[in-house]
Amino acid sequence: MKKIKGFWLFIILSVVIYGVIQFLITGGVLDLFYSNTLIFIIINIILAVSLHLVIGVTGQFSIGHAGFMAIGAYISAIVTMKLQLPFALAIVMAGLVAALAGMLVGIPSLRLKGDYLAIATLGFGEIIRIVFLNIDYVGGAAGMQVDQLTTWTTSFVCLVITIIVIVNFTNSRHGRACISIRENEIAADAMGINTTYYKVTAFVIGSFFAGVAGALYAHNFYIIQPTNFTFLKSFDILIYVVLGGLGSLSGAVIAAVLLTIVSTFLQSYPETRMIIYSLILIIVMLYRPKGLMGTREITDYFKSRKSSKGDNQYGK
Repeated sequence: MKKIKGFWLFIILSVVIYGVIQFLITGGVLDLFYSNTLIFIIINIILAVSLHLVIGVTGQFSIGHAGFMAIGAYISAIVTMKLQLPFALAIVMAGLVAALAGMLVGIPSLRLKGDYLAIATLGFGEIIRIVFLNIDYVGGAAGMQVDQLTTWTTSFVCLVITIIVIVNFTNSRHGRACISIRENEIAADAMGINTTYYKVTAFVIGSFFAGVAGALYAHNFYIIQPTNFTFLKSFDILIYVVLGGLGSLSGAVIAAVLLTIVSTFLQSYPETRMIIYSLILIIVMLYRPKGLMGTREITDYFKSRKSSKGDNQYGK
C-alpha cells in the first residue's frame, strides 16, 4: 500500500513539475538557453540513474557508459536521418541496440571484478568510439548531422519512465538480489543467487537507458561526433553517481543536476571552469566522503522525521 501511494505521489509531483516548467517555457519566461539546459540536465540524470543501477545497486565498477550512450546516439540518428522513421521509434531502437551491446559485453566481462571490470568496460567504450570514427556511413571523424527533435516533453517523459523502471526493479526481489551481490558476492552465491545472471540483467537495463539518453543527446544538437563519447564522458557520469552517494538514486539525481548547472554556467570562463568544477568536487568529498546522500534516499529523511514526531508524541 505504501509503495502504491509513493508511486502516485511521484506521478502527481512529476505532472506538477512538468506543468509548471512547460507553462514557463510557453510563456517565454524560460528562453531557448534555459530550455536546452533543462534538457541537458535530464539527459545527465538518465545517464546517472542508469549507471547507479550498475554501480550503486549491483556494485559493479563500470566506466564504459559513454560507449552505450554513443550506440544510442548513432542508432537513433540512423533511424531518423537515414531511414526517415519517427523519433519515438528511434529512441526505442537506440535503447534496444544498446541493451543488446550491454548483454554481449556483460556476459564475458562481468565475470571480472573491481579494477579488471573497470578496465574491460573502459576498453569497450573506446572500441565503440573508434568503430564509429571509421564508419563513413555515419560521417566518420567529421560527424553526422542530426535534426533537432528532442523536446522538453519527450525528454521529461523518458526521465519519468527511467526512474519508475529502475526504482521498481531495485525494490523487487531482483533488485534485492543485486543489492546482496553488492554487499557480498560470495555470500550471495552461496545462498543460491545466480550472480552472473543478475549482474548481466542490471548491466543490460543500465545500457538500455544509456542508449535512450544517447538518442536524446544526439537529437538535441545538430551534429554528433565520436569525440563526444570519449572515456572522459564516462568519468563525468561516474562522478554523478559517486558524488551523489553509492546506492542512492536521489543522490545521483541531485549530483547530476548540481554539476550540470555548475558546468553550464561556467562555460563563459573556459580557463577556470575545470578548476572551479574540481574544487567543488574536492570540497564536497572532503566534508561528505560518502557522497551527498550516502546510501540514503530523500524519502528516508521524511520517514525519520515522522518517526521522531511519533516518538515525541508517544513520550508526551
